[in-house]
Amino acid sequence: MFERMDVLEERFQELNRLMADPDIAQDYEKVTEYAIERAELEERVSAYRAYRGVLEEIEGVEEMLADDDPALREMAQDELARLSERQAALEDRLRLLLIPKDPRDDKDVIIEIRAGAGGDEAGLFAAELFRLYTRYAELQPGWKTQLISESRTGIGGYKEVIFSIEGKGAFSRLKYESGVHRVQRVPVTESSGRIHTSTVTVAVLPEVDEVEITINANDLELTTYGSSGPGGQHMQKNDTAVRILHKPSGMVVTCESERSLTQNKLRAMRVLRARLFEAEHQRQVAALEEARRTQVGTGERSEKIRTYNFPQNRVTDHRIGMTSYNLPGVMEGEIDAFVEALALDEQTRRLSEVGA
Repeated sequence: MFERMDVLEERFQELNRLMADPDIAQDYEKVTEYAIERAELEERVSAYRAYRGVLEEIEGVEEMLADDDPALREMAQDELARLSERQAALEDRLRLLLIPKDPRDDKDVIIEIRAGAGGDEAGLFAAELFRLYTRYAELQPGWKTQLISESRTGIGGYKEVIFSIEGKGAFSRLKYESGVHRVQRVPVTESSGRIHTSTVTVAVLPEVDEVEITINANDLELTTYGSSGPGGQHMQKNDTAVRILHKPSGMVVTCESERSLTQNKLRAMRVLRARLFEAEHQRQVAALEEARRTQVGTGERSEKIRTYNFPQNRVTDHRIGMTSYNLPGVMEGEIDAFVEALALDEQTRRLSEVGA
């Protein structure tokens, strides 16, 4: 661990020298590149320097333990205990800081919610999850949501709804929501009072820029059609809705939330880029998992990630065995407790994987 920190500190010092070079200072792009890299290293280097400072203090205190004065030795022992705790805390912090950062964490996200098993009830719960995530975004400073496309059911639910959330660290907070969400309750459509189990799938995709993934225009088949708006005077007379087929992958994206054909095309392309980026990421992850399957087990998880049990006022995340009995709060977007516990679980697993 410390050899890696020495290398990072040397690079940090080199960046300082480069940024102070008058010739380089004239190159705005280079200065910006170096400044970003320096900012990414600064926290780790600062922690490492604090750690080395504590080691120097410990060395000085240990010399005091050999003194003939009993009072001085006792004071040195107390100080050594304090410094040892500080040393251990800084070592733990350095291990966490050395975990490779997920490059997708700072990205905005596109969330796709689809009704699964359960018919109309699944569609209604899909609508409630949509509200949950929009409420969560409202609770975060500077975050905003934007509807991309929707397919409603007749009783206020969704077959599918796709929307984006823009904000600092959006993917780092919401990536744990991907998976199957299960709801257990008496549906409003159930007259006999029986509890039903339904499912909704959630996909959280990091939004990517055009420069991060190249899409060949010849691989796309674009179709326009009339938007199925609310009807009446709002019914679209022109073909403003868009359907894009990515022929190599077979992916299809539709968008009709805007009145402009251009805007719908831009939004559809955002979704397509995100899906293709995530598909490639998952392909790489699957290859790594297969390579180390014999070392760490199958790594497979239960299909459902979370259960919302309304009769018992209970929400359980099956990945970490965490349960909350504040279901109304969770449905209002209060999911930070789950997010933070899942992030800690991920950190713990990654620490064991890197052997730090």
